[in-house]
Amino acid sequence: MSVPTIDDVISAQTRLAGIAYKTPLLRSHIFDEMLGARVYLKAECLQRTGSFKFRGGYNSIAALGEKAKKHGVIACSSGNHAQGLAEAGRLLGVDVTIVMPEDAPAIKRARTERSGAKVVTYDRATGDRDAITNKLAEDTGAILVHPYNYVPVIAGQGTAGLEIVEELKAQNIAPDMVLTPAGGGGLLCGLYLAISNGFPDVQIYPVEPQGFDDYDRSLRAGKRLANGKTSGSLCDAIITPMAGEISFSIINGNIPHGYVVSDDEALQAVAFAFNELKCVVEPGGAVALAALLTGKVECRDKNVVVMLSGGNIDPDVLQKALADNF
Repeated sequence: MSVPTIDDVISAQTRLAGIAYKTPLLRSHIFDEMLGARVYLKAECLQRTGSFKFRGGYNSIAALGEKAKKHGVIACSSGNHAQGLAEAGRLLGVDVTIVMPEDAPAIKRARTERSGAKVVTYDRATGDRDAITNKLAEDTGAILVHPYNYVPVIAGQGTAGLEIVEELKAQNIAPDMVLTPAGGGGLLCGLYLAISNGFPDVQIYPVEPQGFDDYDRSLRAGKRLANGKTSGSLCDAIITPMAGEISFSIINGNIPHGYVVSDDEALQAVAFAFNELKCVVEPGGAVALAALLTGKVECRDKNVVVMLSGGNIDPDVLQKALADNF
């Protein structure tokens, strides 16, 4: 099995230079005072297409040879990988097909199609997205770009970590911990490769929605464990069947455990980000922030980096978050 290295992440940064946005590390003195910590929030909700997924999508297509590009690419995604890959395909002139669950947020599907991608839907509760995607790839000859179990995707996501390292080192700050939303682990693995290379003593933790905590359970068990269901959370962006084989092979043994938050706690974090940071963050992108807000993570007197991984939220979900948390 091929696995990514820090060199792959550095190569991805070269491909993405001038294309992906260098997103800021935001600060909130109110938040710092609440926690008694120094918190740096990586605002990937401000990335192209509204999430970190653009990084991995663009790197994956840009790394293909010209012959492979002519066949197009295909992927399965609930929306953020779809949008990132679709926009990368538009920029690079490559056809993109996305297999997307029928219950994916409407805004994510609309923006995927706006970038020119073809969307094929399936029932998340009864359909096998991997089987559908693999069959389409076989029939069309398209290159399968898995949303997290694919080396160029992981390397691309890791470029967000390189930016974190560069900015903190410029300020002579060493992070004690990094909290990141986690689904299949592509972002988690990319951040681990990049940030631990710059700060070997840092602790990196995944955060997941309640009922879909396969990464936390897998880390504690030392082997990959599946989720018992495939739908049923507002944190749709990070619902996956189980931890990706590639990412888990690197993370297992190096990260002890993760944290878990409820949908209500994620919505509280969405409202906090809107009210205090003036950022629009989707529930799945806000779970790491939620883990801090709810006191699940002991962080007093520490330097903490938090990934705000995506901002593609349906208006009605944002309205609910704000209505319930004022």
